[in-house]
Amino acid sequence: MKKLSARRRHPLAAVVVLLLALLFSGGLYAVFAPTSKAEADETAQSLTIEEGKKLYSVGCASCHGTGGQGTSDGPSLVGVGAAAVDFQVGTGRMPAATSQGPQVPKKKNIYSQAEIDQLAAYIASLGAGPAIPTEEQYGPQGADIAKGGELFRTNCAQCHNFTGKGGALTHGKYAPDLEGVSPKHIYEAMETGPQNMPSFPDTTLSEKNKKDIIAYLDAVNSSKSESPGGLELGGLGPVSEGLFGWIFGLGGLIAVAVWVAARTAKARKS
Repeated sequence: MKKLSARRRHPLAAVVVLLLALLFSGGLYAVFAPTSKAEADETAQSLTIEEGKKLYSVGCASCHGTGGQGTSDGPSLVGVGAAAVDFQVGTGRMPAATSQGPQVPKKKNIYSQAEIDQLAAYIASLGAGPAIPTEEQYGPQGADIAKGGELFRTNCAQCHNFTGKGGALTHGKYAPDLEGVSPKHIYEAMETGPQNMPSFPDTTLSEKNKKDIIAYLDAVNSSKSESPGGLELGGLGPVSEGLFGWIFGLGGLIAVAVWVAARTAKARKS
């Protein structure tokens, strides 16, 4: 016991105990301490970009170039942003067919949303551009449907028709039907201007304006809504409805007038 007590009183005993305590506490911290949130997010983003680069190399590089710089078969993707990728790939327009026509049509999507997010992250890493909008930006909460209708008729109806049914453009191009299109994709289309559509950044149409337009389209194209004007002939607008009135309405009046004149002449003869 005396020998053990003497060892405990050794001058280096306290230093040894302190070092052991530091090693023990440091080991526990290394095992149980959480990784920094910023570092974790950065690592996850890097992995997402890396996976997106792999998908890009397989499905996109042949047209857009190995680094997104563009080729004779496809435009540059540097600076288009994640929103453009989410729209084009999410609606099935990309990857496009080998033999492209005047306009790339919407078709069945071949990528999952997770893969689209990876592709979008990789393209966004090539250059700054519009980001994928959040539900708060395109959701119906706080939207003004009447204002949205006014904005849509002013900026969009020339091509998409006043209820968003779409319409023909020049050289085989067309404005697609907007019924059933995801609110997120409508927002992204306004933000990025795909195909022949002009872009409407926040400096042209504010975030609130876009939300209002989306709410208007949802209201007029809802399956539960009814046309206040009665039969709408597919919502194709006043031209088709006016043509219907001229052909059938005026034609019916002429037929009635001919019938009345024939009956009157017959009555006079008899």
